[in-house]
Amino acid sequence: MASKVLQSEMTAIAISEPGGPEVLKPQTMAVPEPAAGEVLIQVVAAGVNRPDVVQRMGLYPAPPGASPLPGLEVSGTVVALGKGIEPEWMGRKVCALTNGGGYAEYCVAPAGQCLPVPDRLTMEEAAALPETLFTVWSNLFNRAFAREDETVLVHGGTSGIGTMAIMLGKLFGLKVIVTCGSDQKCTAAKGIGADHAINYKAQDFVEEVKKITGGEGLEIVLDMVAGDYVPRNLNCLKEDGRHVTIAVQGGMNATLNMAQVMMKRLTLTGSTLRPQSADRKALLADELYRYVWPDIEAGKLKPVMDESFALADAAKAHAHMEAGDHVGKIILLIK
Repeated sequence: MASKVLQSEMTAIAISEPGGPEVLKPQTMAVPEPAAGEVLIQVVAAGVNRPDVVQRMGLYPAPPGASPLPGLEVSGTVVALGKGIEPEWMGRKVCALTNGGGYAEYCVAPAGQCLPVPDRLTMEEAAALPETLFTVWSNLFNRAFAREDETVLVHGGTSGIGTMAIMLGKLFGLKVIVTCGSDQKCTAAKGIGADHAINYKAQDFVEEVKKITGGEGLEIVLDMVAGDYVPRNLNCLKEDGRHVTIAVQGGMNATLNMAQVMMKRLTLTGSTLRPQSADRKALLADELYRYVWPDIEAGKLKPVMDESFALADAAKAHAHMEAGDHVGKIILLIK
């Protein structure tokens, strides 16, 4: 294993027990070693995502073989190589979709899940890309088969996923409608590029979608709520519409009118990213590099940044996310 690592121990944030943000504790542990096909990254910044919160609560355990530490995306410098990785990887600045372990000074990631950091981005911005980009791309375009001039409804319009869905959707010619929890967030979403923003606390989003679409409905719903939102989402879809669930913040169960599904020929699908195979994630990384990275390098796409916290303040970062006032990505700064 080629290596530039000068230390054997590191500081990382561990989940001491399932619970609130306070269970996130700094610990000293061994620097991980990259396995075959992996690289070791000296982390500069790590993204904070909703799955980290759910894992901290004990509701989203790490897959077998994955790091039990939270953190699904990082940016940094490659400092050690696993078997089979070409020597030219050493010293590369990358952002990576990890299988866990991002809340640490060092983190391993499969080389196929790493992408180069464009010159136009800071390392903090680069750390904010992988989780949202992989998620939105795979669900909006690979599962929902989004096409130019179609309309998508995105719930949680000012979240990390929501802001990326707005920007990526507009980049590829979609009309984007979002829901948000306040007028201020609706204004922020429209500033990011949303065509319409609905305050779900003050308006019925189903009725608003009907008004916006002239009663026709829309082609796609990207849903992070699930629960009782699902039948309402289906009422927003036109014939041959596609409903993609990527989180279940509103509950796992939904009561559906299956006759409606049949009559409108609706497609209901969904996914979670973390349990997917390294080969599948590498394919997604390759698609992003070919179809999205040129626009990132050209400055046409940048993540919306909210607030950065020191690694030791991971608990504060989680509390900030759970408060629900953020717009865009929350980041931990490691180096």
